[in-house]
Amino acid sequence: MKENTLLNTLMNLDNAFGVSGDETDVAAVLRKEMEGLYDEYMEDALGSQYFIKYGKNREQKILFSAHMDEIGFIVNYIEEDGFVRFYPVGYHDDRMAVNQDMIVKTEDGTLVRGITGSKPAHIMTEEDHEKVQKIEDLFLDLGTQSREETEALGVRIGDYITFAREGYVLNGGKFYTGKSVDDRAGCAVMVEVLRRLKDTQIDPTIIMVGTVQEEVGMRAGGPIANNMEPDVVIALDGTLTGDVPGIEARQCSEAMGKGPGVKFYDWDPILGATGNNVPRKLTRAIIDAAEKNGIPYQREVITGGGTDAWSAAMTGRSYLAGGICIPARYMHTAVGTVHMDDMENTVKLTLEFAKSYKGL
Repeated sequence: MKENTLLNTLMNLDNAFGVSGDETDVAAVLRKEMEGLYDEYMEDALGSQYFIKYGKNREQKILFSAHMDEIGFIVNYIEEDGFVRFYPVGYHDDRMAVNQDMIVKTEDGTLVRGITGSKPAHIMTEEDHEKVQKIEDLFLDLGTQSREETEALGVRIGDYITFAREGYVLNGGKFYTGKSVDDRAGCAVMVEVLRRLKDTQIDPTIIMVGTVQEEVGMRAGGPIANNMEPDVVIALDGTLTGDVPGIEARQCSEAMGKGPGVKFYDWDPILGATGNNVPRKLTRAIIDAAEKNGIPYQREVITGGGTDAWSAAMTGRSYLAGGICIPARYMHTAVGTVHMDDMENTVKLTLEFAKSYKGL
C-alpha cells in the first residue's frame, strides 16, 4: 500500500508541466499531494513551496529539498511559415531533441501539441549522417502554415516547451519511466515521508521544500536556506547510474535497485565552481541511520552534476548540506527511469535520518 501511494504521487507529479521558470502546475500538484500533512505552508518570491511540520524542538530544523522543475525548451522565434524555433532550457544532449512529440504551454495555460522535425534520412548527405543537429537548428511543427496560424493557437516568444509523454511502469515490474523523474522522484519522496509522519511528532522540525530553477543553475538553494536557517540541508535528487551497456562501473558505480546514494562529492566541470564536498560528519550520520535500520545504500561520488545543496552550502553564513539521491537511468532525456525499491528506500532513509537527528 505504501508503495502504491508513492507510485501514484510520482506519476501525478511527473506528468505535470514544469519547465524551469514555470513550475506553477507542479507546485499545484505538490500542494494537493501535501494536503493535511503539514503545520505551515509558504511560497517565496521565486515560487519555491515550503511545507513545515513542527517537531518537539521548533528551533532544530532539517530542510529537505527536491526541485520541481524539469529541463525543457523556450520559444525564441516564429517563422513566417509557422514553424517554431526554440532554445534549450537546462542541460540537454542535442541528440535527444530530434523527432520528438512536444507540448508548448501558452500564456493562458493552453497546451499546444507539436513535433520536432528534421531532414529525412533519404536525402541526408554523408556529412549530415555524421553530425548531431543542434537544438538551435531544429524547429517545432504545430501543423500550421503561417505565423498568424501559429499565433492564433496562442503560441508566443517566451513560451516554454516540454516532451509530450506520460510516465508508466515498465511491463508491470518495478521500473518507472517518465519525462521528469529528475526530480519529481525527490518531490514524491518528500510527500511520502510526511505522509508516514502524519500522526507522529519527532524531535526536529521538518521543512520540505519543492524548489524552482534547479536545472538552470541551482538558483533556489541559497534562498531556501536563508529563509529557513536550518541546522542541515539535504537535497533529495536524482543521480547517475552505470548499470547499462556502454558505461563502465569505474565511471559510474551506482546501480538500480541497490538503494539511494549517500552523496560524498559532486562537481560540474562545465560550470566550474559548482559542486559539493559533503562534510564527513553529515555523511556519517546518514550512513549510521541506514545501517542501524538495515536500509541499503550506495556511496556516491560523481562529476557532471550538482544539487541545491551546493548553493545552500555556499550562502549566507554557510549551511551544512548534503544529499540522499535516487539512482536514475537516462537522466535529462524524455525517458528517465527510476526503480521503485530505490524510491521506497530513499523514503525510509530520509525518515530514519530525521527521526534519529540530535544535531551535528
